[in-house]
Amino acid sequence: MSLKKVYVSLVLCVLFWSGNFIIGKYLNTNVESIELAFFRWFFVLLFIFPTLFFVNVKKIIRVTKENIFIMSALALLGITLFNTIVYSALKSTSVTNALLINSTTPLMILFFSYVFYKTKILKIQVLGIIISTFGVAFLVLKGNLLNILDLKSHSGDLYILLSSLCWTFYSLLLKFKPKEFRFYEFFVSIVVLGFIFLLPLYLYQGYSFEQELKQIQNYWYFFLYISFFTSILSYFFWNIGVDEIGAAKTGQFTHLMPLFGSFLAYIFLGESFDFYHIIGALLIATGIYLSLFIKK
Repeated sequence: MSLKKVYVSLVLCVLFWSGNFIIGKYLNTNVESIELAFFRWFFVLLFIFPTLFFVNVKKIIRVTKENIFIMSALALLGITLFNTIVYSALKSTSVTNALLINSTTPLMILFFSYVFYKTKILKIQVLGIIISTFGVAFLVLKGNLLNILDLKSHSGDLYILLSSLCWTFYSLLLKFKPKEFRFYEFFVSIVVLGFIFLLPLYLYQGYSFEQELKQIQNYWYFFLYISFFTSILSYFFWNIGVDEIGAAKTGQFTHLMPLFGSFLAYIFLGESFDFYHIIGALLIATGIYLSLFIKK
């Protein structure tokens, strides 16, 4: 594949992911977060079911059973928890805040790689992590230190931090995923496991069949988007990037999410980009630059 097509694929991938935040915010008053997560992965299962005739299902089951603990951890963090927490967070925070805070995930990965894997980390990278942390704190407190006294006012931002930690540990544990799996086999395995873990949480809410059928009728096009474009198509685009230009360069495209997301939030949700967003974004961007790019 040409370099131009790879870059276009990655830009589309990040754009689709940004759209997931917009939909999560838009539907938060009509669809519960656990419902949105459930329908997302339920539709994904519907999409991948026909493909099971073309993959080695016995191999997927065997390798999953042999590596049940690591596969369960990856499914729980990457499928069950991450997006469910994001959708919950968007009930009480803006898309702009969520995406800016989420953009610090590569720094969290860098920090915890040092903590758990003793990956070498430079002093200037530590400085970058500290500066970005101040940027996140500035966003969470909306530029006012007195807001620290009111945890409820920024609970959504704290949930976004929690979701970022879920994705951080998912990313760190990926190094232990079974080597026998090809990327689509791995995708099928964690989607099925993640959905199994999500199902009891969904059933516990006690939704009626009639109510859920009405949700599908009213919002099927949103569920279609977050399942096909955000979950399946973006997954393949991302893997194309990793295969063609490497994980490091591919990862840099995630920094487009706050740009895309804030613009989409302004267009579709009427969100404003306030002064504290600018300060927080500058601090986070500086930290990312110092930690991930300046050494190159």
